[in-house]
Amino acid sequence: MAHPAARVLGMLELLQSHHRLTGPDLAARLDVDERTVRRYANTLVELGIPVLAARGRYGGYRLRPGYKLPPLMLTDDEAVAVVLGLVAAEQLGLGTAAPATGLAQAKIRRVLPTPLADRLDAVQETLGFSLRRRPDTPRPATATLLALGAATRSRHRVTIGYRSWTGEPSLRDLDPYGLVFHSGRWYVTGHDHLRGEIRTFRLDRIVSVDVGTGTFSAPDGFDPVGHVTRSLAGVAYRWEVEVLLEADLEQARRRVPPSMAELTATDDGILLRARAEDLTGMAQMLAGLGWPFTVVRPEELRAAVTGYAARLAGYAERSPRPVTPA
Repeated sequence: MAHPAARVLGMLELLQSHHRLTGPDLAARLDVDERTVRRYANTLVELGIPVLAARGRYGGYRLRPGYKLPPLMLTDDEAVAVVLGLVAAEQLGLGTAAPATGLAQAKIRRVLPTPLADRLDAVQETLGFSLRRRPDTPRPATATLLALGAATRSRHRVTIGYRSWTGEPSLRDLDPYGLVFHSGRWYVTGHDHLRGEIRTFRLDRIVSVDVGTGTFSAPDGFDPVGHVTRSLAGVAYRWEVEVLLEADLEQARRRVPPSMAELTATDDGILLRARAEDLTGMAQMLAGLGWPFTVVRPEELRAAVTGYAARLAGYAERSPRPVTPA
């Protein structure tokens, strides 16, 4: 950073990254003396950038609070972190209304140094994701997400316009307790005054948000993530399943996600409660856990497990045939 202009820009970058830096701090980081630091600060002020200087024990240099710099200056590491974050948001469905993430990524890509841009392109072209957003998954509006986030933090009641999965519209007064991103979708959970209970709503089905003046208090220790995953696991299905697993609770929680089933420790083992549309799939899941288990209900699950076991036994009895390379 030998050129004075580079040092001035370097000082601007340091002030963007830190709340406050003293003259000696800046002098050491820029490899200049404190008098030169004062000159650089005056240069930034002349360029219209509000650098504030204060004397004394707690003095130093900082940017005026709330000031937004037109050029966002990022180091190479910071630029990589931002671009990879945008790529992940797009792939996992974490982004809001399209095409915001793609446009932001393109803007940053255009101002990256060519060598760094080429290396990032190589990462993007070769990067794979074990979890991906379904192409048809709707995204919430950015304004909806921001409004609910602000209301959740400030504990203000909101009125939301909501469309159910059947398309039926309704107005709900909601005390938003928390926002949750789960399995490619955004949710808000809180006290629904229309139903008089805690409910979960998908953000992409919210068509309007009006923040009111009324406030609320969330229940002590309320876990938004836990409530959303449990409520999704409790969606109505054809079969209600209860199975006793011979495993400890910690083991079971590592293998069975809350969105799949509810786990409770009992004297006889870990009680797994779930709902299923297809009992064959439930039989496959139980077999895959690898632990002894006892079916409590329904009786039809016993037949599904027996049938699945017979299929596996049939596969095991197959005679091998010569394998011809394709």
